[in-house]
Amino acid sequence: MKKLLSRLVRWMAVAVPLALANCTHVPELGALADQGGTSQRRIVVSLGEQKARLYHQGKLVAVSPISSGREGKRSPVGRFSVIEKDIDHRSSLYGNYVRNGKVVKENIDIRKGGRPPGSKFEGVPMPYFLRFSGAYGLHEGNLPGYPASSGCIRLPKRQAKRFYDAVRLGTPVIVQR
Repeated sequence: MKKLLSRLVRWMAVAVPLALANCTHVPELGALADQGGTSQRRIVVSLGEQKARLYHQGKLVAVSPISSGREGKRSPVGRFSVIEKDIDHRSSLYGNYVRNGKVVKENIDIRKGGRPPGSKFEGVPMPYFLRFSGAYGLHEGNLPGYPASSGCIRLPKRQAKRFYDAVRLGTPVIVQR
């Protein structure tokens, strides 16, 4: 009996921490990037729900709140694929004019108005950028709780990184109303 009890205690000392670790830890999705082609993964964005979902082999593996394009700058709807990944992307359209390290004109659209003399354009940071169509992509950004972007799909930092790490070029991106 003592022997059996001793084995049981040793077994529990190993099994219980492993079981608890499996219950309490959600693994990062980066390992998905090493598991075959992109046909088994897809991102589905619901503009109506303001949610993005990541699927792997047909199973939902991540859900994230989003902020999509606001009125007049709506996010495109349709079937796309990831055509560029850029971990440190900056906007080429929106940002600030900076001179000697100081902002001289902020929140500008480079296509409108003039550049102050001696200044240079500094695009808004868009970390973990996944371009899926033209100038549009998914990336880390502010989520005020409603559509507020200039057309891109913003995600919170942790989820933007998870989606970025989990997909390859060619991964399908479906954006629906």
